[in-house]
Amino acid sequence: MTSTLTDSSPEQIRAACAAAAEAAPAWAAAPIARRAALLHSLAGVLQSARDALVALADEETHLGPVRLNGELDRTAFQLRGFADRLEAGAAQPVQDDPAVPGAPPAGRPRLTRVAVPIGPVAMFAASNFPFAFSVLGGDTASALAAGCTVVVKAHPGHPRLSRAVFELAAAAIAAQGLPAGVLQMVEGAGIPVGVALVRDPAIAAAAFTGSVRGGVALWREANARPRPIPFYGELGSINPVVALPAALAANGAALAGQLAGSIVLGCGQFCTSPGVVIVRGDEVSQTFVKQLAENLAAASPHAMLNAGIRAGFNAGVARLHGRAGVKSLVALPAREAAPGAHLVATDAASFLADEVLREEVFGPSCVVVTVRDAAETLQVLHAIEGTLTVTLWGADEDTADNRELVRAAQAISGRVLFAGVPTGVAVTAAQQHGGPWPSTTNALTTSVGYASMERFLRPVALQDAPAWLIESRGQA
Repeated sequence: MTSTLTDSSPEQIRAACAAAAEAAPAWAAAPIARRAALLHSLAGVLQSARDALVALADEETHLGPVRLNGELDRTAFQLRGFADRLEAGAAQPVQDDPAVPGAPPAGRPRLTRVAVPIGPVAMFAASNFPFAFSVLGGDTASALAAGCTVVVKAHPGHPRLSRAVFELAAAAIAAQGLPAGVLQMVEGAGIPVGVALVRDPAIAAAAFTGSVRGGVALWREANARPRPIPFYGELGSINPVVALPAALAANGAALAGQLAGSIVLGCGQFCTSPGVVIVRGDEVSQTFVKQLAENLAAASPHAMLNAGIRAGFNAGVARLHGRAGVKSLVALPAREAAPGAHLVATDAASFLADEVLREEVFGPSCVVVTVRDAAETLQVLHAIEGTLTVTLWGADEDTADNRELVRAAQAISGRVLFAGVPTGVAVTAAQQHGGPWPSTTNALTTSVGYASMERFLRPVALQDAPAWLIESRGQA
């Protein structure tokens, strides 16, 4: 079942942004207990409507009820987690430097550094996480927790689900006695909708998860405004896995199965899906590659999110298989609506010379790069540029090579794994889901975890502030 999608008109977009701006001061000043209560309520309405919402999501995304139930629970967990962080004071950081008598530089006035909500946030929902990165996903939860109103740009890949979730949220907001402008929604597949939202003068920041092309276009719009705004975009990532011989000698077969599962998880439609595996040319490493290929050949990915993503995947794997210096290891035909997995192999010289091999292919595919030594491994990592994750299997000993490897991984990514696979991003205080360009537009922030709230809090220093103002910080 499909739904007719109509782009929100310029008047509707303006009205949504105006409503968010009108509600912004009251929501920013709302007591912490009230913000937390709304987040708990939103989590509750999601779970209370589970059956209907999961059925809608499955019809529109083909992700399956098991995955979608888990994602709904993750979304509710995020909302409640931000409520808990609010109650622990995370939205009200205070750095207080008492006055010191005398003239500068030894003397100083009292300075109290606080954080204030940045204002209405434009949130662009993602196609591949219809709950966790959509209407009530992490960006919305973190912005609401920070005290910011939100205007959601619903994703055209799941419009009926977006409307259903928004209606539940709007009812919960009304039941709390809050203005409707706390959360607004616009929709449409047309480029003008997103551009109008980013350009609207009421919008103070934007959060985006999606393609490099779309994200860069909106990032430019955000910076071209008469009054530029922060644009927090998660764009694309190939998430290299460095599989060192020591790890493969100890557990190669199991790691091959684990990696294959990660490559095809969600039909490869995760921003953290591993797109490159770096191995040595020794026997144990090449045996691992064969095992990886066998596991992928036996995999059965489900249908992709939509025809556009499927077309992009088909074009991407066709480019990979046709490159010079590339050997096709797995190239499975489509099975009805689902694509087959793809695996190609190349050497370091070819990988370094051909930027096509370093481009993200969104779907169940991966490039194996065989390197001769630690030096070539570093060259390959440096060529990848920005990525959300780097996984290092076998870097457990304190050696000069491993120290160099860790430094290189940290230089290009926001999360470095020493075990497991990059798919699966924990929602916790220490999480960092962001990396250097082009994986994100701002490597200093995260879009997952409780630190994501910091994107929407602006620091302000209060100098010699009256006591009532300092004391009220604990009540806002």
